[in-house]
Amino acid sequence: MDLKKTTAPINTITYNKSEIEAPTGNVYEAITIISKRANQINADIKKELIEKLEEFATYNDSLEEIFENKEQIEVSKFYEKLPKAHALAVQEWLENKIYYRDSKNQ
Repeated sequence: MDLKKTTAPINTITYNKSEIEAPTGNVYEAITIISKRANQINADIKKELIEKLEEFATYNDSLEEIFENKEQIEVSKFYEKLPKAHALAVQEWLENKIYYRDSKNQ
């Protein structure tokens, strides 16, 4: 997932309910699938952010000295400006990029 190339909106927008439910025929099932994908995306973003921040971490035994690392701040600002995980998941859903199985028909 390339977060820089996403077309997901940063702000909250209104979606057409029929577009959301079209692949499954049930809006609740579609929302469940989207929410599970949003959780996956959120976990991936969190893992990536922690890895990038640890590259710049300085470990110090003294609690009195706190260092502000400009690289850490820039990385944090980049991730704060990204679309939220639920917006990314909805965008993937609308572009038919999410694979799901219907366990009832198996």
